[in-house]
Amino acid sequence: MQQTTAEYQVRVFYEDTDAGGNVYHANYLKFCERARTQWLRDLGINQSFFLEQNGGFVVRKLEMDNMASAKLDDLLTISTTIQTLKRASVTFVQKVYNQQQECLCEINVVVAYVDLNRAKPCAIPAEILGAFKGVS
Repeated sequence: MQQTTAEYQVRVFYEDTDAGGNVYHANYLKFCERARTQWLRDLGINQSFFLEQNGGFVVRKLEMDNMASAKLDDLLTISTTIQTLKRASVTFVQKVYNQQQECLCEINVVVAYVDLNRAKPCAIPAEILGAFKGVS
């Protein structure tokens, strides 16, 4: 069985910070999006293929808890775990840690698979669902 939690690392650059040298809150969302996308790649899922078929994931709901600030030059690790897998949606729990293993931010995000032509939820394709079931 494949890993149930994926990890992705990102370095904090100047552009990620506010005037005080802290990571701007919206950038945690970007870091987590990258981590989910990379996990899909690691599972062999090519999102471009599904976009060509007019299907893709969209964020339906998210909850974000900022507990501490990352700083310029920090090396962050984002852990991603599937909490709930349904026919047309996936709930991920993502945690952002600094080098000292301090949890800085936790994000719970529900993504829905949609038919982009109709802008309506639809079943997650079997290839993606199977890959997710292999890790959840």
